[in-house]
Amino acid sequence: MDQGALSLPRTQILGKRVAWLAGPLLILAVQLAFFGAPAGVLINGAVLGLITSLVALGMFLVYRANRVINFAQGELGLIPAVLAVMLITETGLPWLLALVVGLVASFALGGASEFLVIRRFFRAPRLVLTVATLGLAQALGFLALWMPKWWDSKVVSQRIDVPIDAVWDVGPIRLSSDHLLVLVVAPLVLLGVGALLRYTDLGIAVRAAAERPDRANSLGIPVKAIQTLVWAIAGTLAFLALFLRAGVIGLPVAGSLGVGLLLRALAALVIGRLEHLPTVLCSSIALGILHMGVDWNQSSSLVGDALMAAVIIVALILRKVRPERGELELGAFRAIGEVRRLPDVLRRLPEVRIARWSALLALGAFLLTLPHHLGTEHVLRLSFLYLMTMVLVSLVVLTGWAGQISLGQIAFVAVGSVAGAHATQQWGADIILATLLAGCCGLVAALVVGFPALRVRGMYLAVTTLAFAVAVTAYLLNPRFFDWLPSGRIERHPILGRIGWESSFAMYHVSLVAMTLTFIAVAGIRRSRTGRVLIALRENEAALEAFGVSARRAKLMAFGISGFIAAASGSLSVHHQQALVMDGRGAEGSLSIFVSGVAGGLGSLLGAAVGALWYWGGIWWLPGTWRLLATGGGVLLVLLILPGGLAGGIYQLRDAALSRLAVHRGIEAPGFTEDRLDAVPEPEATT
Repeated sequence: MDQGALSLPRTQILGKRVAWLAGPLLILAVQLAFFGAPAGVLINGAVLGLITSLVALGMFLVYRANRVINFAQGELGLIPAVLAVMLITETGLPWLLALVVGLVASFALGGASEFLVIRRFFRAPRLVLTVATLGLAQALGFLALWMPKWWDSKVVSQRIDVPIDAVWDVGPIRLSSDHLLVLVVAPLVLLGVGALLRYTDLGIAVRAAAERPDRANSLGIPVKAIQTLVWAIAGTLAFLALFLRAGVIGLPVAGSLGVGLLLRALAALVIGRLEHLPTVLCSSIALGILHMGVDWNQSSSLVGDALMAAVIIVALILRKVRPERGELELGAFRAIGEVRRLPDVLRRLPEVRIARWSALLALGAFLLTLPHHLGTEHVLRLSFLYLMTMVLVSLVVLTGWAGQISLGQIAFVAVGSVAGAHATQQWGADIILATLLAGCCGLVAALVVGFPALRVRGMYLAVTTLAFAVAVTAYLLNPRFFDWLPSGRIERHPILGRIGWESSFAMYHVSLVAMTLTFIAVAGIRRSRTGRVLIALRENEAALEAFGVSARRAKLMAFGISGFIAAASGSLSVHHQQALVMDGRGAEGSLSIFVSGVAGGLGSLLGAAVGALWYWGGIWWLPGTWRLLATGGGVLLVLLILPGGLAGGIYQLRDAALSRLAVHRGIEAPGFTEDRLDAVPEPEATT
């Protein structure tokens, strides 16, 4: 036999064995080709990458155990890291003892988070569990920012040095013993956790519990206990990452953790396809080197964040499409505020008609007279609230009805803001025409994002849209990098050349009219064939195709409608604020919009209004620590009590009242009176 024929299979086998290095090597090639930097910068990047790898490893473990991306991974380690730093800087506790205290506290906090919060959503759809991690992240972040007050500390960012005095100058970069500690400790921790998963019974149990939890439970594997242990380990890894970070670049005690760490960890996870741990870890290190190379060549860290977002998008688009067990499916949205349609027999009742119209008239009168009793600040807040309600309505159409997870609505708002401001300030267009033009621009941008939705779905689509939001707000539409973007004061020119809206009172009514028109238009869409197609797309994509309806077109239609509404809101928002502000906080803004939408109820327009009032109203008008109810703690409380959101609770009260009315009137209404009417004994037959 020919020797070449024998060597070919060996070559193929070798290629498969090293194929997992393709992603990390490509990242390093991009860094060397476009963002060259001295050796000291590269070492600093490797240190940053190792810190990121600890966070990515924790997210990987949680995904394997719960099949959910843990957006609270960084915040799991923030509280014990703040505790350890404060013990060192404020009480003089030795560094090593503070490290031990932090390790114990992080292990306990991770386990308690799973036991007290995540376990309550064990049987919930993955969407609800994902939002629970977002709520947990906000709650833990708030507590971490509040902790320094125990010591009356006002520290903004604090560095702690390892008790070893050593310094090396590598080119223009000064490396210390803190860098050396990361280079030694982080690889040992990664190797230890990897060996634990690969060679121990615990690792086998974790994999079994992740793949088939019911089957694993029937075989005697304590699935819930294993998940608690995994979260405890994840919390410990997060603490180590942040504690080591505190020695290298400082710990953000009185500031937010930022999106850079989350983006690098997410990018590493998607490059490793959430299944190959060596790829995830090596990609984390490569991304750290790339990020430091970008920072060395650019004056703003926003460019690095945008580049990380681009890496995520490219990695997700190029991934092979294959069904994966546990991925967020389209049907995961049925419990999120779905509204039961009233039967015609109930809808036609005089009592129901009178109640509906009375409620609408009373609400309209209340909203029209409300600004007369409020100050300028509150009037402006309410008008902004109406515009944010429009954004949540766009999320209802895309996620609540069509089942396409979007964490990037803020990107469409940004597109609309730029288009609307440019049209009115540069072209002198009327605000009505400018808003319609901005909506069309948002529609085009949404279609661009929607095309990857034809290949990726569920959780992967969520990460794609989040990365898009970061790329747009951090770089692509940031006036800091492009001169053509609107800058300075955005003037409110008269509407149709006659109607002035410079005052806060007039702005309030413009926002109210825009929100009302949006509600009317979207309600009409819901009653049309288009609305029925979107609901069918969410419920069963295969069945929709079987009826001759293109699921591809339905997805793009949902993205287009959603993008138009969000961009129209952006056009009005930039005139409301009278300035185009891109601060690189697109990820936080998008996640807040998504969380508020789920808390309100993504299945209905009422959910959009209630969600906006709950989130922004709570931040503005709740005093002190009560504002936590509007963010993380409130989200978890709402999802625990009302899985369908606040609007779902309101509709439950409505249905209960209508059910009693139907029974009282002796009306048979499917879904409302079947059980109750069956329970009523029939009268005895008379002879």
